[in-house]
Parts: sequence; structure tokens; C-alpha cells
Amino acid sequence: MKDIFLTFLRLGCYAFGGPTAHMGYFHEEFVKRRKWLSEADYADTVALCQFLPGPSSSQAGFAIGLDRGGILGAFLAWIGFTLPSAVLMIAFALGLEYAGDLSQAGWVAGLKLVAVAVVANAAWSMAQSLCPDRTRASIAALVALGLLLASNPLAQLFAILLGAIAGFALYRSQDHTSAVKPTNQSGSKRMGSLYLGLFFLLLLGLPLASQLFPDNEALETGDAFYRAGSLVFGGGHVVLPLLDSYTVQQGWISESSFLAGYGAAQALPGPLFAFSSFLGTGINQGPGGVAGGIYALVMIYLPAWLLVLGAIPFWERLRKVNAARAALLGANAAVVGLLFAALYDPIWQSSIHGNLSFGFALAAFALLKFWKLPPWLIAALGAGLGQVFL
Repeated sequence: MKDIFLTFLRLGCYAFGGPTAHMGYFHEEFVKRRKWLSEADYADTVALCQFLPGPSSSQAGFAIGLDRGGILGAFLAWIGFTLPSAVLMIAFALGLEYAGDLSQAGWVAGLKLVAVAVVANAAWSMAQSLCPDRTRASIAALVALGLLLASNPLAQLFAILLGAIAGFALYRSQDHTSAVKPTNQSGSKRMGSLYLGLFFLLLLGLPLASQLFPDNEALETGDAFYRAGSLVFGGGHVVLPLLDSYTVQQGWISESSFLAGYGAAQALPGPLFAFSSFLGTGINQGPGGVAGGIYALVMIYLPAWLLVLGAIPFWERLRKVNAARAALLGANAAVVGLLFAALYDPIWQSSIHGNLSFGFALAAFALLKFWKLPPWLIAALGAGLGQVFL
């Protein structure tokens, strides 16, 4: 348990670049270095989390912790990965008037370039393992092309679904169940059904409760953040308009404070959903600010926990069925295409701005791929050199 917590805590301190970059860091740490998961098991986890609404990288970390150490391991993984950014977001909300704009800082630019290298390495490694033939490589290439042409976040969901259909059609006649790793952490279908039922109960019940008790600020705030976490596909950036409508347009926080917090969140490691802790702190000014930040953070993540705990028991059994494994071959190839598409947009486009930045990212890739330096060390070097040269 200590190993799970400290590993995710370290990742939470240097995993810059958004959910796709986080998937790259997870791949490097848990597939290549620690070998907690095989390539196929990791890709299955990513595919499941892309299907579920909520923060995909945090859900993947939660699922990895669940596989490694049960429910306690899952929550320790979440706490470790989320704690650094949440603490910084709450501190920023408490001292907003004293903080400057971090988005143009050199060390932030350096870390974004390290994220380019990490995602490129993960995409290449996963392509070698999950797209070993021209059929699956073609699926990955077509998915990448489609996602680059379609800007709708739901396109990721449809791309993986189409990949699964292609895999089922092309590979169902072969036996693929022997590659599935057994696990004792999936839980029972009955418990999975209870978690999914609780997810829908809260989604429908919290708005009703806040209407019945209109003066209860805790219910109203909890409902807003729970709904925001329940209705999002595509990661943290997609939740922005929902949070804006639930907070700024309700008069809970000013537009300028909202944008300042969102700008700061771009410069921090870890999940973008930690932005909720900034909003919760800002809504509850004074001594209750920290508690308000923690409450908002828990409520926006609660649907993600319930969905993963509810879906995993069914997913673990489904992935052992040969027809489902065939579909997953195509879905995993689609995940590789998704990773390559995200490598270009938004990671490459938001980080590479000339020859110097390209050379910087290329050097980071070489240190990671060929010199086998750990990502945290490359991140530290990237931050330091970025502050000097960028």
C-alpha cells in the first residue's frame, strides 16, 4: 500500500501535460518499469476508462490501484496522484491576489516539452505491442486521422467503438483468451450493480434534494460538482463549460477568478479535475475555504469512483470471452491511434513552437527511450533547462 501511494504521489508531482500525457507516464511507470500490468491489460484499462464519463487518466490510475491493492489501493492511488495539484490549487485560491501568471513561465514550457517526449515514447511502445500487423496498424492510423479531423470529444468514444467492431469482425475466429491476466480485485457483479445503482441514484437524487432544501448550500454545491463529474467525456478541458455554468453563472465565483484558477491549473501537474478544489475554496471564503475545496474535489470525483467500481466486475468477465477479446484487439489498436492523435493535437501543437523546442523534446525523448532515464529525472531537467533557455 505504501508503494502504491508513494508511486502515484511522485507521478502527481511531475505528470504534466493533461490526461493523454498522464497515460504515457502511467505506461512508462506501470508497464515498462514496474511491470504491474502487461501492454494488453493496460490498453484494456485505458479503453474502459475512455468509454466511461469522467477524468480518464484519474480513472485509469484508480483502476490500476484497484488491481494492485483492492479498494484501499485504488483510493491511495487517487489520493497520491491528486494530492499535489489539489494542495496547490487550494493554496492558489487562498492567495489569489499574490500569484502571478504561471502559464508563460520557462519551467512550465520545459515540462510541456517533456510531456511530448513521454507521450511519443508511450505511443511508439504501445504501437509495437498492440499493432504488430498491418490490419491493426491500419485501424490505429485511421482512428488517428479521424480524431484529427473531428474535434468533438465524443469522437474518441465512437473511434474506440468502431475499432472494437472492426476487431470483432476480423479476429473473432481466433483464440485470444489465453493472454488474459487473472485478477482477484474485480469484485462481484452484485457489488458492481450496487455501485452503478448508487451512481444513478445520486445523479437523479441530488438535484431533487437541492430543490426540496433550497437553502442547503452543501447539497447545492455537491449536486453541481457531482453532475459536472458525471456528464463529461473527454477529460478535464471538457468539464470547463459545465463548471462555468454551475459556478460563475450562479454567482458563486467571479469570471476573472474562474479564469485565473483555470490558467493556473494548466501550469500544474496531475489531473485538471483538481481545478474543482480551487472553485470549492473560492466559493467558501474564510475559514471554511479549505474544507470547501476538499468537498468539491470529492464530489466531482465521486461519480468516477462509482463508475469504475461498478464497471470493473463486468469488464473483467467480459474481457475473458473470446469474442470480447477479439473486439478488444481492435479497441486497443484504436487506443494507439487516439494516443498518436493526441500527441499531435493538443500536446505537440501547444508545446513545439520552433527548432529549439523541437530539439528540446527530441533530446528528452532520447534520454527516455535510449538512455532509460526515469521520467521524474527528465521532468526535473526539463523544468530547469526550460527556465534558463525557454
